[in-house]
Amino acid sequence: AKRLAGRGSLIPADRRYVEQLRRFEHHCEKAGIHGVHGHRHQYAQTRYREITGWAAPAAGGPRSKTLTPAQRELDREARLTISTELGHEREQVTAIYLGR
Repeated sequence: AKRLAGRGSLIPADRRYVEQLRRFEHHCEKAGIHGVHGHRHQYAQTRYREITGWAAPAAGGPRSKTLTPAQRELDREARLTISTELGHEREQVTAIYLGR
């Protein structure tokens, strides 16, 4: 998706986000693909465990405020990596997938 969009958006300029989302959902449904966004959550949480060695807060892991300074740095690096892999480029977006 990132290669297709480059630094732009996958949403055509003449469409609003909700319109494009509905179109995407329609095509996924036609292809028999269900719960697409749930796959992103699962991917992010699996990658978080691979990188940090512990579960994400949203998956029952430790909350960010309970981490040691070294763990916080690893948490931040994991979130930046996952954000990039998901095409967001912002660490803040990972709170949706991983929790805090």
